[in-house]
Amino acid sequence: MEGDCLSCMKYLMFLFNFFIFLGGACLLGLGIWVIVDPTGFREIVAANPLLFTGAYIMLAMGAMLFLLGFLGCCGAIRENKCLLLFFFMFILLIFLAELSAAILAFIFRENLTREFFTKELKKHYQRNNDTDVFSSTWNSVMITFACCGVNGPEDFEDIPHLPHSPSEKAIPEACCQRELQSREGMFVNKEDCLKGNERFQNRQGCYTVILNSFETYVYLAGALAIGVLAIELFAMIFAMCLFRGIQ
Repeated sequence: MEGDCLSCMKYLMFLFNFFIFLGGACLLGLGIWVIVDPTGFREIVAANPLLFTGAYIMLAMGAMLFLLGFLGCCGAIRENKCLLLFFFMFILLIFLAELSAAILAFIFRENLTREFFTKELKKHYQRNNDTDVFSSTWNSVMITFACCGVNGPEDFEDIPHLPHSPSEKAIPEACCQRELQSREGMFVNKEDCLKGNERFQNRQGCYTVILNSFETYVYLAGALAIGVLAIELFAMIFAMCLFRGIQ
């Protein structure tokens, strides 16, 4: 009976660690995507120290969970007490670090509000100056998502024009409609757009567009994070039970 119980514990331990392995792979892939994404989010993340740090923390956590899931599976199969104890202590540290990161994300959530991005846009944006990383990134985002500013074209009313572009009106050309949503896409009617003809302008703010586009993924990421924490907790319990059951 004791042998059957130990075998069942080994199976459960292997199963939980396999899910940790998959969760780590997902976090690792998501972290890599945020850092190397070609649509411009990489520069936005890099421009915000909090987001920049969070992206690399997610990448590091994914890599560690990926490794720990593998080690946990090996420890369960081989019934190695040292490996199981190492797994328990290491995953406990990761569990506490993830809880701390979640608390910090909740505390500093105001850095992701509409008002924060509007303030940053009006402070740093230099219109069509593609030599400036911040401006070039915003232009890429507006072109990719067919949007304009954070709230809409009115965000650019107080932003001064560049000295070498006196003909530019209230909105930058990145807000003008294109036949294809990329920098290589042809403008529908650039002249009328810059003259203020709303028919050829993207009028919706990027905050709403991006929020709607990624709403499903945000909930999916939250559910994944909760699932990973629950799996880690159960894995620690089974690791300690298996550790105590090995003679």
